[in-house]
Amino acid sequence: MLEIQELTKKYGKTLAVDHVSFVVPNGRVGILLGPNGAGKSTVIKSIAGLLRFQGGVGVEGMPARTLEAKRMFAYVPEIPAMFDALTVREHLEYIRRAYDSPITDGEIERLLDRFEMGDKQDKLGSELSKGMMQKVSICCALAIQPRAILLDEPMVGLDPAAIKELKAAVLELRAQGATILLSTHMLEMVKDLWDILFIMRQGRIVGTFTREEAKDEDIENLFFRITEGGAS
Repeated sequence: MLEIQELTKKYGKTLAVDHVSFVVPNGRVGILLGPNGAGKSTVIKSIAGLLRFQGGVGVEGMPARTLEAKRMFAYVPEIPAMFDALTVREHLEYIRRAYDSPITDGEIERLLDRFEMGDKQDKLGSELSKGMMQKVSICCALAIQPRAILLDEPMVGLDPAAIKELKAAVLELRAQGATILLSTHMLEMVKDLWDILFIMRQGRIVGTFTREEAKDEDIENLFFRITEGGAS
């Protein structure tokens, strides 16, 4: 379970995130949806421990800043960053050792093949395109075999085959009882993924829906009804 309590973040005098609170239960896919500049990435980076903030973040009932909690969750950033001098395979080996992951060599091979990186595992980080770096970042996150995973605009820059595999991987994690939080502004990409929808605007959550509550209402209708309806 991922629990966010009154998360607030300022950049100088600018209020980027304003007392945001929400919960994503185990075995659920939460979607943080909003236009560019809504505060989605700031929320994700705060949960991941990359930003200082006010408020509380819990993972499986533990403060997110604790080592025990950090070992349970993975993070796919919006802009991937690789070690220039490490190969693709060495990135995954580094993650396996850092997190003491039980993933096997065979599982790593299958993971790389799944995202069409098996024949590129000897390439250095400095030799990778943006799309390839994104795939490596996703593979590293999945290699942790996380109980919770944060994905910040993960489909930007991916080819259609990789998007398909990422969606499948998200649904597999959900079936295994993991907690998933994915931020995006691309409504089409998450129509078949979401269980809980958190709509952000101007640093605040302005609408929360579960798929059960929404019934047959399309995610686009939900989004535009809230964001164009004058909610603040």
